Amino acid sequence: MFSAFEWMVAMRYLRARRQEGFISVIAWFSLLGIALGVATLIIVMAVMNGFREELLTRILGLNGHLSVYGANETLSNFDALAGKVRKVPGVVGVSPLIEGQVMATARGVARGAVVRGVRPADLARRAIVAGNIQAGELADFKGDDAVVVGSRLAERLGIAVGGKITLISPKGNVTVFGTVPRMRAYRIAATFKVGMYEYDSTFVFMPLDAAQVYFRMPGAVTNLEVMVEKASHAPRVGRAIAGAIAGAGRIHDWQRANSSFFNAIQVERNVMFLILTLIIVVAAFNIISSMIMLVKDKGRDIAILRTMGATRGMIMRIFFLSGASVGIIGTLAGFALGLAFAENIETIRQWIQGLTGTELFAAEIYFLSRLPAVVDPSEVVAIVLMGLGLSFLATLYPSWRAARIDPAEALRYE
Repeated sequence: MFSAFEWMVAMRYLRARRQEGFISVIAWFSLLGIALGVATLIIVMAVMNGFREELLTRILGLNGHLSVYGANETLSNFDALAGKVRKVPGVVGVSPLIEGQVMATARGVARGAVVRGVRPADLARRAIVAGNIQAGELADFKGDDAVVVGSRLAERLGIAVGGKITLISPKGNVTVFGTVPRMRAYRIAATFKVGMYEYDSTFVFMPLDAAQVYFRMPGAVTNLEVMVEKASHAPRVGRAIAGAIAGAGRIHDWQRANSSFFNAIQVERNVMFLILTLIIVVAAFNIISSMIMLVKDKGRDIAILRTMGATRGMIMRIFFLSGASVGIIGTLAGFALGLAFAENIETIRQWIQGLTGTELFAAEIYFLSRLPAVVDPSEVVAIVLMGLGLSFLATLYPSWRAARIDPAEALRYE
């Protein structure tokens, strides 16, 4: 498609001489702009993907894909109902659950917390908790006075494994003097750290039998948590469960419960993609301006090439190669830089934190304790193709303009 002569002339034009240095500088800035634009897009999209996947993993790891609630505040005869749910195709696990808000206190410090009453066997099957025990043993999670708490909550209260934590329920005991808050001290059997600030700083797990006593729900739970084979199939499985239990409960899936949260992440992703694409567009305009200046500067050379027998197609291809080379090199450099940065982003963050002495990724603000990055191959391909496409489009007009130069006119005014 391109002859050796066209390649030679195109590469020669990219190596500007002293008097053409300004044009060369613009070309280098164009290359740098495209490289930074492509790299930034890859990095930002990888981080946004990482955020979504990490949050999804942790939210679904602790909350389940579906929840079955009773018609009232409690769900009676839950074991029989759980048996019906387990028979629904696609369901892989059902756990009875009691959930309630409390005030956790220790050593004079008070924090809001969420108590979840679960059976010890069900908690042991939760890999996100069982696989992230920081201290203590999950085997000690039994009896009527043992709890498992998040590591950040334990740190804030200044307690460790074996220590006591007092839970105060707003649903108190009614006495002749009025309603008195219900209080009970529990022993910390273990602490966990799942890597999501909200859960590590607020969750307290309690054996189901103990939770039924504490929240005064004998023989009842607040809901059933259902795990399905694929999270994306939750709505379909939920409809099947609704048919199986025949109106015995209300069903909520994770998509509905967290829709606003994940929709916000998706909108942010789209906006960031559009904004960062402008970097590549600006770099493409730089290619246009540098190529137009190169065409104007090389007018006499173009005229001589035409008188020596070069066709307009050859001239157009020469300048297309010159401009496209800048875009291709810039895109490939940005591709390599973006992938390298995305794969080592947590190491880079730790290094910058150590260098500056400041916290760049506070878990209290960003929910997660580490900076995640998940590279989506299809997105990377789309970004690279966009960079190449804009670069090629940017060279068309200058190449066409070079091919339209009249040799006689160009030589007359030299």
